[in-house]
Amino acid sequence: MALIHDATLSPSKAEALAAWVPRQPWAAGLDGDLELIGAYRFDDPEGEVGIEGHLVRLGGVVLHAPLTYRAAPLAGAEDALVTQMQHSVLGTRWIYDGCVDTAFLRMLAVMALTGVGQSAQVVLGDQVVETAAPSVRLVGTGRVDDWVEIAPFEPAVASADGAATVIATGDRTLSVVRRPIVAVDALVATGAPLVAATWDGQQDPLILAELR
Repeated sequence: MALIHDATLSPSKAEALAAWVPRQPWAAGLDGDLELIGAYRFDDPEGEVGIEGHLVRLGGVVLHAPLTYRAAPLAGAEDALVTQMQHSVLGTRWIYDGCVDTAFLRMLAVMALTGVGQSAQVVLGDQVVETAAPSVRLVGTGRVDDWVEIAPFEPAVASADGAATVIATGDRTLSVVRRPIVAVDALVATGAPLVAATWDGQQDPLILAELR
């Protein structure tokens, strides 16, 4: 369950994404105003890190921009800092590219392997508590019937210049697709666990991640 405070953010998430996304190599050649499509959330099992994956559109192309929200700087991730945000309830937050944060990578791998993990969203206000349907709906193609051990994903990016960011850990690689594509049937045939997404107006699942 993802707890979302009814709070004021400075800069807003839209402002932070609009400033950061166009400067990334996976957004090269795309111009225009950034359009927010929606987002999905994961819970951090340790309860410390906010984890949110954003889908945006730039120059007519859908882009995948996962972010993590931390109460303190993430050691060694200075180059992946998106912005420093002021949250009216939680105070100062350090916002990072999720692809260098093991908190996001671990939960994305869980989603790919098990098909579960997306958080229900609960909005906390001054007087009421409300539930909010996710604007982006995830599906993981993997299925397991027993405990799964997932080694820590260290923030070591193997490649980030193309349409995907590839992270290696042990004998596995996790590809975070930056320009999601409709090719689920072809990749499912390979047997690799995937994470795909749909949203209102996008009924064909777009691939967000592949675990090999």
